[in-house]
Amino acid sequence: MMKRYERQILLPEIGISGQQKLSEAKVLMIGAGGLGCPVVQNLAAAGVGCIGIVDGDSVEETNLHRQFLYSADDIGKNKAEIAANVISHQNPEIKVIPYFVYFTEENAFEVVSDYQIIVDCTDNVMTRYLINDVAMAKGIPMVYAAIHKFEGQLSVFNYQSGPSYRCLFPESHNLETIPNCENAGVLGVIPNTLGVMQATEVLKIILGIGAVLNGTLLLYDGLHHNINPIAFAKNPTQIAIGLENGNAILNQTISAINSIDSITFLKELDNHDNLIIDIRENYERSKPIFENIKFVPLSELEHFLKDADSQQPIILFCQSGNRSKMAAQYLFKKGFINACHLENGIESLEHTNRI
Repeated sequence: MMKRYERQILLPEIGISGQQKLSEAKVLMIGAGGLGCPVVQNLAAAGVGCIGIVDGDSVEETNLHRQFLYSADDIGKNKAEIAANVISHQNPEIKVIPYFVYFTEENAFEVVSDYQIIVDCTDNVMTRYLINDVAMAKGIPMVYAAIHKFEGQLSVFNYQSGPSYRCLFPESHNLETIPNCENAGVLGVIPNTLGVMQATEVLKIILGIGAVLNGTLLLYDGLHHNINPIAFAKNPTQIAIGLENGNAILNQTISAINSIDSITFLKELDNHDNLIIDIRENYERSKPIFENIKFVPLSELEHFLKDADSQQPIILFCQSGNRSKMAAQYLFKKGFINACHLENGIESLEHTNRI
């Protein structure tokens, strides 16, 4: 067993005892995309004993230029499943557990279970707040990275009572902060670079060596190969918000947002008591496909509903279901108790005769 890890065991900072720490560690990785692929490959190669992989998404052809765990033969298959199979073959000495789901309030604590570190490899701001709050309630660190075009950023939150994600990025309570599905593009090597950096932070935390990026945001510019660390402080108000949210999820006091499937959605189209709203942007719509639909871009939704009855049944939909779910969550918090959304969006209707 130790022969595989001989070169890192030779490091006095690691040795046999450090390798034993790695073999006993349990790390949960949320997202198996551009960041997740290098993270899980490097953690597995280092001998991290148990790695959970959470992702409900499927492999697409556009993933292949940066997500090196996958091949053309994997298109259409679940990422977590493929990643777990590949990693298990690369290192059969470790345990890899795939979760074929998206990380949500409903499954968060069941999934996190007894993992010691959460690695945020998502591209979704709302999920990052959820990861942060769950990590705070569990008392475990969150290793964060994000990428944009040729740039990336990296930090570690909730480490040894340090600052949280919310301390650096306080949540803005308006619908305009919900991202749309437009992709700005990314150079394929950038998520791989940041993913390796994330894996490095995870290994340092497990081994108790080096200077962990606690209270420091590292900014990486791939075009000019500049790395700039920026210090940030703990915000007691944001810490309290995160703990309150995390404990509410743990105690199941947050209501699940209702979703409806494509069959139910088509039935509800003929119910004129419903306010059915397409929150996609104009450039996303080809032509009106349903009657009785209000076309309100997400950025205008709050203004559109400012005089609406909070009891009004509202059904939101977008292209894939992500934005509509977030918007429904927001409306629910604002008192619209009958807000729901179309699960998987318009894409779920592709095989019906109504699209």
